[in-house]
Amino acid sequence: QLQASGGGLVPSGGSLRLSCAASVVKMDLFAIAWFRQPPGKEREAVSCISSSGVSTDYADSTKGRFTISKDSDKNTAYLQMDDLKPDDTATYYCAVVMAMKCPRRTEPIDVASWGQGTQVTVSS
Repeated sequence: QLQASGGGLVPSGGSLRLSCAASVVKMDLFAIAWFRQPPGKEREAVSCISSSGVSTDYADSTKGRFTISKDSDKNTAYLQMDDLKPDDTATYYCAVVMAMKCPRRTEPIDVASWGQGTQVTVSS
């Protein structure tokens, strides 16, 4: 089971850190991804980190602003989001990817298990 937290309401330019705690799956065995789903739109991948934590990948819209990481001892993944923009407003989901490495382009079909979403709202 995955438990996401850390969402909230922030002004444009603000920061948030999302956390994703796993209670069953071992994060050092699978890649972990963050997705988001804006209102009325499809779910899209935001970032992915490999099982080893060595490799990371980001959507073009988040490069340079978001940082994915994980703490294997705590079995928790994080998404640090800086310089937030209104277009970042969405429900954010963490997910276990069915691989040790991140896919070239992470898609929902690659996901083995979803966490519940956490709402991020960025005001203009």
